[in-house]
Amino acid sequence: MENNNINYFLIVDLEATCCNDGSIPRRSMEIIEIGAVMLNGTTWETESEFQMFVQPVRHPKLTRFCTELTTISQEDVDIALTFPEVIASFSQWIESFPSSVFCSWGDYDKNQFVQDCNFHNVPYPFGGEHKNIKKEFSKYLGTSEKFGMAQALEHLGIILKGTHHRGIDDARNIAAIFRHMNLG
Repeated sequence: MENNNINYFLIVDLEATCCNDGSIPRRSMEIIEIGAVMLNGTTWETESEFQMFVQPVRHPKLTRFCTELTTISQEDVDIALTFPEVIASFSQWIESFPSSVFCSWGDYDKNQFVQDCNFHNVPYPFGGEHKNIKKEFSKYLGTSEKFGMAQALEHLGIILKGTHHRGIDDARNIAAIFRHMNLG
């Protein structure tokens, strides 16, 4: 892996409003949790973590499917800050780590950030570069097969820690995969 001049890898996983009945179109899904791990690109250790819930405004009532999938409760989001407030806090946290590169499992998280930033008219908090670790994982294995995060952990013999589909736990697990890919 080529990672010259990168001090930190910002591993992000989002959870968003969702449904299984078509009641929330993809274009109006909203972030309800930001989970992030700041991985040191030299030591491959986690230096810091960020986790906050976000209060949705388009679909303020979470669907039963969403709460069962994510374990995020209605109360968690009802008492949360709004997206502009959370993104300001998140941006401030990111700025304390020079030369970080935004990474996620696939492109969903990047696209969801763009969508929510546009909707709330706030600046996108990342530089231009985005690492799609899902794609890099397939390259690392030398296959065109696409893996879900849990499948990738299983393939590497790494036990999934925490709750799958919780932003902070998934960010930690993605960081474990990325660390393995770079340390072998």
